[in-house]
Amino acid sequence: MQIIVCIKSVVLDAPRGKIVRTADKCALNPFDRPPLEVALQLKEKHGGAVTVLTMGPSTAETSLREALAAGADRAVLLCDPALANSDTLATSTALSAAANYLAPFDLLLFGLRTLDSDTGQVGPQTAVLLDLPMVAGAVKIDGAPNCLTVTRKVDGFLEKYEVGLPAAFTIHPTAIAPRDPALGEIAFAFDEMPVETITVEQLGLDPSLVGEAGSPTRVLCMKPIKKDRTCRWIEGTPAAQADALVRQLVSAGLIG
Repeated sequence: MQIIVCIKSVVLDAPRGKIVRTADKCALNPFDRPPLEVALQLKEKHGGAVTVLTMGPSTAETSLREALAAGADRAVLLCDPALANSDTLATSTALSAAANYLAPFDLLLFGLRTLDSDTGQVGPQTAVLLDLPMVAGAVKIDGAPNCLTVTRKVDGFLEKYEVGLPAAFTIHPTAIAPRDPALGEIAFAFDEMPVETITVEQLGLDPSLVGEAGSPTRVLCMKPIKKDRTCRWIEGTPAAQADALVRQLVSAGLIG
């Protein structure tokens, strides 16, 4: 199976003003680790190769190398100034063009969401642009390489689908536990393995369809939420502590 896993280098610290994705403030999106693990296990079962793809500045290369250390075979960075300030639609447009550039492939996998924007839109939008069948929130994938049985979790139910390939899935974060690469694999990925870089021109993309020009939405700012928390110590025996806690909750109107 030829599998592409789309990953993202997410912002960990909300900036003051313009979003600048520096290496010290970015990391591999934790919700992208389960789809990577799914891809690696499918490769181990059926053979083939796993390609990791991300769109971003050069600092995103670190996340690609983390994926290589885990077992991915190829890493591709879509990096171009024309992509700056892309919203989810412009990002999906660029990723769909990159997927076509890397074709043929059997599966296109995404995390269910990202840590820094949490829209959950890029996977489904990319699938629509590529005219691929899409199952979101997959928790289990079985079957032969040409036709997979996919189970997804939604609203307390498990739905099961039979899906022909090529197809696209977003993977639920509870679907699988990601592996931890060995130190030797990390060293090899960061010191020896190549990361390919592709540009908008190589994809044949019209620059007006990506970046700020191709984005109908704008991120005006990112800022941390101020949390005011106070801690009160309650002394006494466990029974006395329980009574005092109940009285405080009642007086605060939190319980009746």
